[in-house]
Amino acid sequence: MAREFDQADLNEPSHRPSSLDEFIGQRGLCANLRVFVEAARTRGDALDHVLFHGPPGLGKTTLAQIVAREMGVGFCATSGPVIARPGDLAAILTNLKERDVLFIDEIHRLSKPVEEVLYPALDSRKLHLIVGKGPSARTLSIDLPPFTVIGATVRIDLPPFTLIGATTRSGLITNPLRERFGIPLRLLFYEVGELTEIVSRGARVLGVVLTVDGAREIARRSRGTPRVAGHLLRRVRDFAEVASDSAIDAHDADIALGRLGIDERGLDAMDRRYLSLIADNYGGGPVGVEAVAHTMNLTPDTLIDEVEPFLLRSELLIRTPRCRRLTVAGFDH
Repeated sequence: MAREFDQADLNEPSHRPSSLDEFIGQRGLCANLRVFVEAARTRGDALDHVLFHGPPGLGKTTLAQIVAREMGVGFCATSGPVIARPGDLAAILTNLKERDVLFIDEIHRLSKPVEEVLYPALDSRKLHLIVGKGPSARTLSIDLPPFTVIGATVRIDLPPFTLIGATTRSGLITNPLRERFGIPLRLLFYEVGELTEIVSRGARVLGVVLTVDGAREIARRSRGTPRVAGHLLRRVRDFAEVASDSAIDAHDADIALGRLGIDERGLDAMDRRYLSLIADNYGGGPVGVEAVAHTMNLTPDTLIDEVEPFLLRSELLIRTPRCRRLTVAGFDH
């Protein structure tokens, strides 16, 4: 399974944030999460189910790992597309220990049959599996704990556990599933100061001599996202090493980022192509995302998840459920 790259990936494994105190950014979220974790741990209960939602690369996976570590429990990670059948989910759930954390990335991509099996597991820690007959019969090749057979249904008791879901598309999560998360938490884009701290820490781990203004220049053009900051730090380091620079300052970072096609606002070639296409081909909009995606030879999901969030935050784009329209700043960029 592809793993989310966030601020943890700026560090070697032994230097990853291991607690909420070490995690940089998302201060309000972390403060509340700290209370919820401490309360559950004091009671000896499993933490309520958690939903992390927000743009990609902001630290959802790292926070899920930290929650498990601070709760002192096991951690199991998977993703929505991997859980293709109810039996796949059953195999995961029946291997959880008491109070373990199950992390499902891209949880909005769970199929309806899998979701329906998940509901009673979240509500009452029961796993209900229907044993069919004839052509519809299914064989479960999993080791089951003690279970009860009621008619054609196998009912399995599960230990208390915490589901942590992560999604970049919270609007695609069904209401029945959304309502089962007692702790919904939205991750926000990072401020430049927070990213500067993350980049500086990453540089120390990588053995890169980076000035404060150099770190800030990288942070300023990182789209508010630790994942992007990590990529840019490594590429700026490459340019500096080839140029035999002893220390990377803002000027060095600016030159390297310019060669990478990252402009002063942090926009890359794909962002600029997106804006230019809407401006030149559609007069600034309105235009549907499907039409733009087709012209750019990309999927609508790629534009919605990877391109549009930063353009919206930068007030270059207006998005409605049916169309996109450039702002004056977006038209002029």
